[in-house]
Amino acid sequence: MTPTAALIVNRKRIRHVPHLQHRSVAAAAACGWKLELLETRSADAAQDVTREAVAAGARLVFAVGGDGTVRACAQALAGTEVPLAIVPRGTANLLATALGIPSSLGAALTVGFGPHERRIDLAVADGVTFAAMAGIGLDAAVVGATTAGMKGAAGWLGYAATGVRRLPGTRTGFEIRLDGGPPIGRRARCVVVGNVGLLPGGFVLLPEARPDDGLLDVGILAPAGPLGWPRVAWRVLSRSPRDDAVLERYQARRVEISAEAQLPRQADGELIGTGASLTVTLAPGGLLVRVPAARRRGSRAAD
Repeated sequence: MTPTAALIVNRKRIRHVPHLQHRSVAAAAACGWKLELLETRSADAAQDVTREAVAAGARLVFAVGGDGTVRACAQALAGTEVPLAIVPRGTANLLATALGIPSSLGAALTVGFGPHERRIDLAVADGVTFAAMAGIGLDAAVVGATTAGMKGAAGWLGYAATGVRRLPGTRTGFEIRLDGGPPIGRRARCVVVGNVGLLPGGFVLLPEARPDDGLLDVGILAPAGPLGWPRVAWRVLSRSPRDDAVLERYQARRVEISAEAQLPRQADGELIGTGASLTVTLAPGGLLVRVPAARRRGSRAAD
């Protein structure tokens, strides 16, 4: 019996669905698969459609879209043996980039229908499963302020343009607990928790982050004064592992963040509401992903 693959397509990211369908059906047939294309327009819908496809017998799920679509499909597949394949079509494509998944349609389909798989970790931020990065504070404010039009026209540079306008501002008091340890008190602009360490554009904020190392990586960004942000930028561009007052990094399996004010929060580029706290827990080995041959095993060189 020919196995079925489900192609979950975010219509907000795909302009020419007939072309996508034609190429995907041909690739599936060449690899001995039957393909079902399912269209969605929101992350919540993608999650529901993915669950329905698996319940109907799909043995492989493609997420065609950005990090939000990948996150939704990953949440539906978490803990199952059904692998996720990714056709990156978003603004940042953080997980796809970290796993070395190519951006071209043909190459991504080849990887998705290929034999190489890698089990990676997921994380849960106040009930929302994510694959790449969550945060509270400035990073989420930038996500919320970057319009769909800016992302569509400028890609990740849309985030950058919005972020530059929001660099001036005051720090907020945070307390961070790692694995139930004593609180770390800091005044910062944001706290991020990553399963991968990339920022939009491929810049590395958390150089020790690996998607299958059984750890979450935490970044505390606390620039102050006229040289604060240039110091952060230099640390990121140089991939320096050194910590200082403007950027500290930690690792843990459970991260509890509390803030002295209500702040925006995000998970994989999707706002998850404002709040004065964010708790993130690791879901080790929670997702099976189709990857290129060179990335079938996690390694520092590969990631």
